[in-house]
Amino acid sequence: MRTIGNFLFSNLIKLLTLLTVLSLAFVLIFIVQEALPAFSETSLTAFLFGQRWMPMDYGNGVSFGIGNFIAGTLAVSALAILIALLIGVGAAVFLSCAVSENARSLLYPLIDLLAGIPSVIYGFIGLCVLVKLFQRLGIAGSGHSVLTAAILLAVMLLPFLVSSCSETMLKIRRRYLPAASALGISYWHTVAHVVLPLSARNILLSVILATGRAMGETMAVMMVMGNANLFPTLLGKGETIASLIALEMGTAAAGSTHYHALYAAGLVLLVILLAINTGIALLRRRLLRQEGA
Repeated sequence: MRTIGNFLFSNLIKLLTLLTVLSLAFVLIFIVQEALPAFSETSLTAFLFGQRWMPMDYGNGVSFGIGNFIAGTLAVSALAILIALLIGVGAAVFLSCAVSENARSLLYPLIDLLAGIPSVIYGFIGLCVLVKLFQRLGIAGSGHSVLTAAILLAVMLLPFLVSSCSETMLKIRRRYLPAASALGISYWHTVAHVVLPLSARNILLSVILATGRAMGETMAVMMVMGNANLFPTLLGKGETIASLIALEMGTAAAGSTHYHALYAAGLVLLVILLAINTGIALLRRRLLRQEGA
């Protein structure tokens, strides 16, 4: 009976894995199929590096250039991950190495609760708090800017980064601290030179997942970034690819060049995300090899 159960469970896992791979393949094939017709009217170079997006002809012709949107996506995502990583790693060190078990058990649920707040709520808070704060301080004019969006996005990424990093650091601390104490090594020296370096590969794994969340976030970023087709500057407005698709897909006529260009923009976003994740994964594998050596 146990053998039959193991056989069924093993094949069920294989089936679910296959369905996951097939679902991903279906999504990619569908997006590529819908994106390719856009390049019959615009070249790949003009699409990727052009800075003029004009899906309607008002006398100067239509144009589909997503260079500014690509730059806006990369800028706000990179800045948000940098802010979230600096704060998140510090918070993870605090939770795993500086507080008691009782305090940790109280703080963890509060951090997990932040991850469950809908993105539109974050966007509304950013619109009512961050944007108005920037206005009062005379920063970024109307308050809508890449920096505003990055700060808000970093807050949204923090719960995941803090939870995943602190769990890893806690396990490493419990494993190596007794030996370090027996050798007479100070507590915080152990944290700085043992816990943090050994946590690096898992921190990179968390960054991979956070990158996907950052680049795909739509509603919150759309509400505070300004949604202007401009090359992104720190205190200037900008627009991401995800925001572009969300704003215009509902008004694009099915089968039109505009419609296919939006799918092409989504394909570019997937390719960029895949390239970034692959690079981080290769770096993580290199760290694993160095530790093994």
